[in-house]
Amino acid sequence: MGPAALLLLLPGALLGLCSAGSGWEESASGGRRRPLSWELLEAADLASLGSGLAGDLLDAQLEPECRELLAAFANSSATLTGCLARSARPVRLCQNCYRQFRDATEQYEKIARVVGNATKSNPCAKSLLMSDRLQIVVVLDKFFNDTWQKANCASCLKNNSEGLSNSTEMFLALFNESLACFEHNLQRQEDNAPPGNYTEVCKKCNVTYEKLNAMYNAMQESEKKGESEEQAHLCIDVEDAMNITRRLWSMTFNCSVPCSDTVPVIAVSSFILFLPVVFYLSSFLHSKQKKRILFLPKRIQSNANFVNIQDKCN
Repeated sequence: MGPAALLLLLPGALLGLCSAGSGWEESASGGRRRPLSWELLEAADLASLGSGLAGDLLDAQLEPECRELLAAFANSSATLTGCLARSARPVRLCQNCYRQFRDATEQYEKIARVVGNATKSNPCAKSLLMSDRLQIVVVLDKFFNDTWQKANCASCLKNNSEGLSNSTEMFLALFNESLACFEHNLQRQEDNAPPGNYTEVCKKCNVTYEKLNAMYNAMQESEKKGESEEQAHLCIDVEDAMNITRRLWSMTFNCSVPCSDTVPVIAVSSFILFLPVVFYLSSFLHSKQKKRILFLPKRIQSNANFVNIQDKCN
C-alpha cells in the first residue's frame, strides 16, 4: 500500500484516537481491543516496507556506478556461460567463446581495479567483492579463468585474444577438409561397395589425413619447447578435433598409414631376430672344435718318460 493509501487512512486514525481517549475501545463481549484504525495503519506501514522501502534501503548501499558494473558483469557472465555450455560437445570452447571470455574478464577488471593511489581501493570492489562470505562475483571469475586455463585456449589464440592464431586456423581448415573428404567418399562408396568396406575413403583421403596428422605433430612439438612434459598440451579444440579424426580413420574406417621407414625397420628387426641363431651356432662350433683337440696330461707324459729311461738302462 503506497503513500496515497496512508493519506486516506490518516483521518480515520485521528478520529479513532480522539474517540478512544486512552487508545483502547470496548468490544461487544466486554473486552478491550485496539482501534481498527491503528491496525489498518500498521498494516499499511508493513505493506509499504515490504514492497518498496526495504528494497530501496538495500539498493541504497550500492552506488549507481557499482550497480551498473554489477549488471554489466552479470550480463557478460550469462553470455559466457551459455557459450561454454553450447560449445561443450564437440569441443569448440576456444574458437567460439574467446570474445565472451574477454568481455567478462574486462567487466571484472573494471570492478576490481584500483583507483587513485594503490592504498585506496575501488569502493565498488569493497561492496561487490568483499562484502559477504560467499563472494559470488569472485567465484564466477575464478571459475571462468580456471576453465580457460584447463582448456589451454591461450595456445590457440593470438597474444591479445583478438582471434585464432595462424597455425590454429590452418589446422582447423585441414580438419574441415578431412571431414569433407570422409563424407564425400563415404557417400560415393555406399553405392558401389558392400557395407563395412571403406577402402575408397582410405585411398582418397590418405593425403589429407597425413597433412592433418603432420600439422598436429608439428604444433605439439612447438608447444613442448620450454615447457615440461606434463604442461605440453594444445588447446582443447585442437586436441578434440584430432582425436575425432583419428578415431574415424583407425576405428571406423580401419585405415592405416603406410610408414615411410619400413625398410630400415624390417632390416633392424631381422638382424635382432637373427642374433640368437648366430650366437647358438657359434657356441656349437666352438665347443665341437674343443672336443677334437686332445691334450696328453702331464702326469702321463712324465710316466712315459720314466719307462723309456728304464728301458734304456736295461
